Amino acid sequence: MVIDPISDMLTRIRNAVTKKHKNVLVPSSKFKVEIAKILQNEGFINSFQIIKNGTFPSIKIDLKYDSRKSPVIKKIKRISKPGLRVYVNKNEIPRISGGLGTSIISTSRGVMTGNKAREIGVGGEILCSIL
Repeated sequence: MVIDPISDMLTRIRNAVTKKHKNVLVPSSKFKVEIAKILQNEGFINSFQIIKNGTFPSIKIDLKYDSRKSPVIKKIKRISKPGLRVYVNKNEIPRISGGLGTSIISTSRGVMTGNKAREIGVGGEILCSIL
């Protein structure tokens, strides 16, 4: 039983990138699929697909590396945790490394990047930051 499924997903990605794996399997949920969509749209992963294996579906994430076989994801960090939730309003959304990174925020309008939330004008819970 996993207490924090989002942390589990991010840790699996972090570990796979460290070991230079081509892809990683993560237990699936709607929330994790939304995070994977953002990672793909922002160019941190190549692609993802949902695999039905038995009763529990999984997400297969194809990790992205540059021409020198260096991972595109340099750092991925969980910010809001079950024991300490971090909420921000639209004016307090952080810029990760001066705009080089991305933050993923859960808002009342769905899961989105920090830049999109700032553009729309909504705040929410900061899930993680990626650089």
